[in-house]
Amino acid sequence: MEIFEKTGKMALGSRLRLLTAKVTEDAARIYELYNVEFVPKWFPVFFVLSEDGERTITEIATEIGHSQPSVTKIIKEMAKVGLVKDNLKTADKRRNVVGLTEKGKTVAEKMIKVQCADIDAAINGIIAEATHNLWEAIAEWEFLLEQKSIFKRVQEQKKLRESKDVQIVNYQPQYQSAFRSLNEEWITTYFEMEENDYKVLDNPQEYILDKGGKIFVGLHDNQPIGVCALIKLENSQFDFEMAKMAVSPKAQGKNVGWLLGQEVINAAKEMGASKIYLESNMILKPAIKLYAKMGFEKITGHPTPYKRSNIQMQLILKH
Repeated sequence: MEIFEKTGKMALGSRLRLLTAKVTEDAARIYELYNVEFVPKWFPVFFVLSEDGERTITEIATEIGHSQPSVTKIIKEMAKVGLVKDNLKTADKRRNVVGLTEKGKTVAEKMIKVQCADIDAAINGIIAEATHNLWEAIAEWEFLLEQKSIFKRVQEQKKLRESKDVQIVNYQPQYQSAFRSLNEEWITTYFEMEENDYKVLDNPQEYILDKGGKIFVGLHDNQPIGVCALIKLENSQFDFEMAKMAVSPKAQGKNVGWLLGQEVINAAKEMGASKIYLESNMILKPAIKLYAKMGFEKITGHPTPYKRSNIQMQLILKH
């Protein structure tokens, strides 16, 4: 249809619904063609019962990927036309066991032997005429979407696009207030400010830059939305510590943390570092996940000046 040429792939769902409606409409007419009193949406439930015999509602729902209420509704509809019976008695006293009636078994036999053979032949004819095999494509798409949903894929593209508008710059005195406020915001949200926080955040020049460290600032529309420091460590098995990473809640989803982290890691490499250290808290799950994505691994036994620190990590740059 011409409208889908205009909308592009954004209308994938609408196009699939339209195709589904056409197929379902034809399916209803096909059942009439074979004089079968049947509704297309019943088929998955009916097929499971014809193949496997008596099953519980839960078992059917799991098998066909439907909700239990949906299966229950379909069972009631099929029961009204005499295709199934529910609440059947079984040896283990289970309830809500469903099975085909004699009428249902007759319909199943006719459907499988005659109707399904004709449908398969017709579908194979379409596949032979088509450039692409839709049946195989559907299976492939189902697999790919099981691995990663369309929502997740769009979310990643949104992050990638928005991250291109983020600029990472070196710290300047004009960013001192942002460096402090962004860190104070996340710290006080989960914990409380400690003595070492005030010391470093109020005097970044003295405690970070003058000692051989670096601070990077993420800008969006020339406004600071994220910060991260690379602190030079003395008398330590580590060369640097990645610390004071903070991103404004308003900037979440723009990949700012990742961009800042990469800038810090690259700076450490340029200065010949072998290992970078960081510490955090396990309740900060998105942050821990981000560090792991960067290559940091959990370690233990390193002293910390912070009460809130309960996880330590390292990134080995070279052995």
